[in-house]
Amino acid sequence: MIRPIRVGLLGIGTVGGGTWEVLNRNAGEIRRRAGRAIRITQVADKEVKKARSIVKGRAKVLPDAFQVARAPDIDIVVELIGGTGVAKDLVLEAIAHGKHVVTANKALLATHGNRIFAAAQKRGVMVAFEAAVGGGVPIIKALREGLSANRIEWIAGIINGTSNFILSEMRDKGLAFDAALREAQARGYAEADPSFDIEGVDAAHKLTILSALAFGIPMQLKRAYTEGISRLTKQDIRYAEELGYRIKLLGITKRTAQGIELRVHPTLVPARRLIANVEGVMNAILVKGDAVGPTLYYGAGAGALPTASAVVADLIDVTRLITADPEHRVPHLAFQPDQLSDTPILPIEAVRTCYYLRMRVLDRPGVLADVARILARSRISIDAMVQKEPGEGESRVDIVMLTHLALEKDVDRALARIERLATVVGKVTRLRLEALL
Repeated sequence: MIRPIRVGLLGIGTVGGGTWEVLNRNAGEIRRRAGRAIRITQVADKEVKKARSIVKGRAKVLPDAFQVARAPDIDIVVELIGGTGVAKDLVLEAIAHGKHVVTANKALLATHGNRIFAAAQKRGVMVAFEAAVGGGVPIIKALREGLSANRIEWIAGIINGTSNFILSEMRDKGLAFDAALREAQARGYAEADPSFDIEGVDAAHKLTILSALAFGIPMQLKRAYTEGISRLTKQDIRYAEELGYRIKLLGITKRTAQGIELRVHPTLVPARRLIANVEGVMNAILVKGDAVGPTLYYGAGAGALPTASAVVADLIDVTRLITADPEHRVPHLAFQPDQLSDTPILPIEAVRTCYYLRMRVLDRPGVLADVARILARSRISIDAMVQKEPGEGESRVDIVMLTHLALEKDVDRALARIERLATVVGKVTRLRLEALL
């Protein structure tokens, strides 16, 4: 009889507890799929008493995660501690001791993935990370295997559930951003310090991983343009709706002739697109391949059991391949390690897209002509425009414009000139727009 695969679990919090539950609940099914049993035999957690209450004597509990990472009787280490400090040291230690690694740690991979994958390649072990992006949505496997016949053209994803919930609340209930954030915190969707979610940092970590897989490039988090949703107003969400669009925080990466775009920001999306109708804390990722066309992956992007589903799927994959020749396994970043490209990541100034522009102006003749003239001089053409009627006794109105494709650098220059007009009040609100065709 083939002995079970022995797993060391680092961290038995929300996702770790879910992983323990799924592995035990579906043990028979997992054994049938993997060809042998997979058992967590050691758990490392600083809260030893709590960990013991979960495992109930069916696994050894240790306070020192490094003991598990080095243990000779562990085949696979599952890292669910999070962060980029001790987690990096633990993963590298496990690899150095010949352990395969499964992790849900997107920040770790986006920041130190190049080093981790190189170490794993050298040692002949696997690093699996399906749970790092999209929770239970199998987007990593789709990019590494299911779409491997395709030249990926672009990816656009709702990959942060907290921000998507806030935007859904702002649209559905007409809430201001601060009120929607408080609602997300009250429901447990947002942390006490929500900055990683609402400022787009979490999405940038995930997008960095997706871009590396799609285009065969190293992880380049520092080159990702990141803009969050904290400055969005309910007026912009309402105006976008009137024009037939929804605003979503998207992670977008595209292959262009000049280089690769890597950007996270609020984006207007046509309301008729499926991804525009993804609400609440759900995730959705659109991938456009040259052969298959657009494909959409939808599901729960967080939570104990959805994320555990991805962790356990990785355990099954590693178990199936554990005896395979390392040279014939699916490469970590989908492309062979010596075939990674040095295609540059474009700065945001070199990105070409469409724009939503909202400006508050004095209700006087000639204002619109002045604005249109500045845009034309910067090679920006107007696709659609709405001028709101002033309220009773008001002398200021909102003008909302949608542009055709324009270069970000040209838009920057035009907005600086518009904001200097005596008839324009304050800053122009600028959001990017993607048709996602």
